[in-house]
Amino acid sequence: MGAYIFRRLLLMIPTMIGIMGISFLVVQFAPGGPVEQVIAQLQGSDTGDRLSGSGNDLGSQGGGFEESSRYRGAQGLDPEFIAKLEQQFGFDKPPLTRFLDMMWNYIRFDFGESFFRNASVIDLIIDKLPVSISLGFWILIVSYLISIPLGIRKAVRDGSAFDVWTSGIVIIGYAVPSFLFGILLIVLFAGGSFLDWFPLRGLVSDNFDQLSWWEKIVDYFWHLTLPLIALSLSAFATTTLLTKNSFLDEIRKQYVVTARAKGLGERQVLYGHVFRNAMLIVIAGFPGAFISAFFTGSLLIENIFSLDGLGRLGYLAIVNRDYPIVFGTLYIFSLMGLVVSLISDLIYTWIDPRIDFERRDV
Repeated sequence: MGAYIFRRLLLMIPTMIGIMGISFLVVQFAPGGPVEQVIAQLQGSDTGDRLSGSGNDLGSQGGGFEESSRYRGAQGLDPEFIAKLEQQFGFDKPPLTRFLDMMWNYIRFDFGESFFRNASVIDLIIDKLPVSISLGFWILIVSYLISIPLGIRKAVRDGSAFDVWTSGIVIIGYAVPSFLFGILLIVLFAGGSFLDWFPLRGLVSDNFDQLSWWEKIVDYFWHLTLPLIALSLSAFATTTLLTKNSFLDEIRKQYVVTARAKGLGERQVLYGHVFRNAMLIVIAGFPGAFISAFFTGSLLIENIFSLDGLGRLGYLAIVNRDYPIVFGTLYIFSLMGLVVSLISDLIYTWIDPRIDFERRDV
């Protein structure tokens, strides 16, 4: 197992370089870089209308200074000022040099300073992390506590009325996007057109520090209820169907028939023999569920419910072309995804010792 872990750790290096390299290449052609953002602000124009692109996508405009004309809106600005802007944002160096410097810093977990927030990237991530952790943790807890027992029950009663109507609910939950369901919850229960039972923004109330410990718990879950319901819907549906299908495959195997023939009770067969094998595929989907719940799945929900978490931080960074935050969060998310994937494989072997990754290729 030690050799397998070592190979997987080594494989993370080219994987991370590939992820960051492709993302860095795409950014070079993305319109509206930080230099253009500053120029547009100086010119008093809207960045969405004034920005045409960066890198090779920028053309000469004519008039003004020739050296600054490669940035739209920079006509008439001092070339030395444009050069200082490029130096400030690190664009005075060749792309390859900037990429290599960035990767060297990221290896040491030095993510630099935000372009526009006057704070270090790591401090911003730490500041926003509690919100995303709150959402992700409770989504996993709720979805797994409900989905696994429900999936087992559906497998045992496959084809029954219970299986049919719960499948309808699960399919609807899978089909409805979480952000659309979140908007519906706001309209119904957060001061929209109907009831005003839940707060519309934030994870806690403004007077949270003045509340007693039990009032803080109630206030916390009061704010968390609607975002959690919206995010749990798709995760709940996916895990339920995955659990049901996994258990159905195992229940139909010969060893289950043999166990029943030996006189074992249905509960002992189900949880003593089937459960361990059927749960392997559920565990295999855990890394994806983990990353989705903690990061990608919460982007729109955090914006809809005005939750200041990592999803909202990343979204605003992309809009504002705050590249240190964009690449810093991408690096952390990708690294966590690879590490969680490795942990998932190790859990495989813990649950079923028959699985031996040492005899397999990475």
